[in-house]
Amino acid sequence: MSLSVVILAAGKGTRMKSSLPKVLHPIAGKPMVQRIIDSVKALGAEQINLIYGHGAELLKERIDEPTLNWCLQSEQLGTGHAVQQAEPHIRDTDDVLILVGDAPLIKTETLQRLVDVKASADFALLTVHLDDPTGMGRIIRDGDNISAIVEHKDASPEQLAINEINTGMMLMNGADLKRWLGALSNDNAQGEYYLTDVIEMAAKEGKRIRAAHPVQAHEVEGVNNRVQLARLERAFQLEQAELAMLGGATLADPTRFDVRGELTVGNDVSIDVNCVFEGHVVLGDNVVIGQNCLLQNCTVAAGTVIEANSIIQDAEVDANCQVGPYARLRPGAKMHEGSKVGNFVEMKKTILGRGAKANHLTYLGDAIVGANANIGAGTITCNYDGVNKSKTVIGTNAFVGSNSSLVAPVSIGDNATVGAGSTISKDVENDNLAIARAKQREIANWPRPTKK
Repeated sequence: MSLSVVILAAGKGTRMKSSLPKVLHPIAGKPMVQRIIDSVKALGAEQINLIYGHGAELLKERIDEPTLNWCLQSEQLGTGHAVQQAEPHIRDTDDVLILVGDAPLIKTETLQRLVDVKASADFALLTVHLDDPTGMGRIIRDGDNISAIVEHKDASPEQLAINEINTGMMLMNGADLKRWLGALSNDNAQGEYYLTDVIEMAAKEGKRIRAAHPVQAHEVEGVNNRVQLARLERAFQLEQAELAMLGGATLADPTRFDVRGELTVGNDVSIDVNCVFEGHVVLGDNVVIGQNCLLQNCTVAAGTVIEANSIIQDAEVDANCQVGPYARLRPGAKMHEGSKVGNFVEMKKTILGRGAKANHLTYLGDAIVGANANIGAGTITCNYDGVNKSKTVIGTNAFVGSNSSLVAPVSIGDNATVGAGSTISKDVENDNLAIARAKQREIANWPRPTKK
């Protein structure tokens, strides 16, 4: 049986107070509806139908899924009407999974539970038990079979005591769904076609309606305003924190920890507060991350220390290095084992050799720095002439004095020395000393300026 998925994502989300369609608001840096699509793709769905309406251009711009069926709901006439827009893509023999686009934390594991339940039933409904189900539709059962959903306002005192509620997510046969959709009526106070009416139709036909439950209740929580968005963001991040700790990391405070991608940790990793991990980040054993650091798409090998307020972006750091505090490794930066960049050092497309050091206030761009070289404070590689980028090569055991400017393209030889304050525009040979600065002058009895 092939699986067809319908995601309801046409709502404007008025309570978000935003020009951005509700389903594009991010959880951990990814649009809510994209998270749902990713969970469905991992389930192995044959086709995914996205019901869209408000913010169509933005949705198509930001959701890059070539195989997605885009189904326009030009008028929002209820959830049943929304699913009707996907009917041309639904085959009678399909199993049809219907999901809401504003419940971003739904797990593939939970969706698989729904599929497994449907295998021995005619209709599978995702329900959840809540401590406080106030305002939610209650699940009425006849033994294991679900016979009805009663809205809170229509429930008897006995029914109000039920804490199992409907999530709006369900799975059924395509032929059944199309027959029930054709029988929907908008004869209600809102004049809308409600998808939940198909559950009553199924029950009247004697269908076996069974329930599956989420792994965690917050998986089925919807987002209607920014308060709920923030609550689900923190629920997601606490899950990521737990995964990191189970993987071998100590977190100074799990509530001040954010993963916006995929984080892999080794044993005995230590992560201080307010650190953010974006994209694909790998931390080796015994890595220490200080507070307020941002790591994006990078690898940090065993024993390295990343001190406070440092940024590592699309870079690679080998074992036993030291970074920061207040350092920035930009894309293409590579630190070999035992190397060090310190306070306010920036590297871009630069290889720092084994044991090399740039301890203070330095910019290294488009450079290769040899093993055990020492780069003095205030040194910059002048890599850009206004049009082209050029390379600087600094040899093994070279020493570059403080406040030096290396005008690329230029090479500093092995064991060479550059005197402090020099501007070097010509290659320096191995073992030589290069000094390039103006001769000091001294004027006797210099009259200092005075205020006029």
